[in-house]
Amino acid sequence: MFAIFINFLSVLAGSAVGALTKRGINHKYLTALTTAMGIAVLVLGINVAMQNMAKSKVPVLFIFCLAVGGLLGTFLRLDERMDAAARRVERVQKPKKGTPPLAEGIVAAILMCCVGTLAMMGPILSAIYGDDTYLMTAATLNFVTLIIVASTYGFGVVVSAVPIALWMLMFYGIGALSKDVISTDPDTLSGSIITETNIVGGVLIAASGLGVLHIKDCKTVNLLPALLLPGVYYLVRSLL
Repeated sequence: MFAIFINFLSVLAGSAVGALTKRGINHKYLTALTTAMGIAVLVLGINVAMQNMAKSKVPVLFIFCLAVGGLLGTFLRLDERMDAAARRVERVQKPKKGTPPLAEGIVAAILMCCVGTLAMMGPILSAIYGDDTYLMTAATLNFVTLIIVASTYGFGVVVSAVPIALWMLMFYGIGALSKDVISTDPDTLSGSIITETNIVGGVLIAASGLGVLHIKDCKTVNLLPALLLPGVYYLVRSLL
C-alpha cells in the first residue's frame, strides 16, 4: 500500500519538474516536443497492444470493449466533463501561447501510467506477497513520464495522480480479496483479464497519440470505460 503512495508522489514530483522545465521554452521547440511525444505515445500503444494480442484467447474482445465502452463514455459525457475540468485548471496555471489542450495531456498521462503489467500486477503482487518491486519500478517510470508530459502540457497534468492512484488501489483490492486465485498465467482468469485489458489499453494509448499529433481527435476520454470491460466479460463468463 505504501508503494502506491510513492507512485502518487512520483506523479506529483514529475509534474513539478516537467512544469519547471517547460518555462522559457520557445514555441517552436514546444511544438517539436509535442510532436516527439505524440509519436512516442503512438508507437508505445501499438507495441503494448500487439504484444498482448499474441496471448489473447478472444482476439475480437477488444473491439467489443471499445464499442461498448465508447457508447458508455459518450452517454456519461466524460469528454465534456474532462474538458470542463481542464479549463478550470488552465485558468489557474495560465498556459503559454501555443500549449496544446491540457485535457490531452491528462489523458495521455493516465493511460501511459495505468496500462501495463507494472500498474496492474504491481498492486496485486504487493497485496498478496508484500512484494513492491513492480510498484517501485512503476514509480520511477511514472516520474520520468510525467516530466515529459508536464514539460509539454504544464503542471495541470498533476491531476492525473488521483485516477492513477485509484487505479492501483483497485488492483490492490482485487489482489487482497483474491489471494488464492490470482495468477499472471494467460491461461488463468486473472491472466486473461490482464492480457485483454492491456490490449484495450494499448489501443487507447495509440488513439491518444493520434490526438497529440492532431491527426485525429478520437475522444479517448469517452473510451476509458472500455478498460473495465474485459474484467466484466470474464467475471460474467465465469459465473455462467
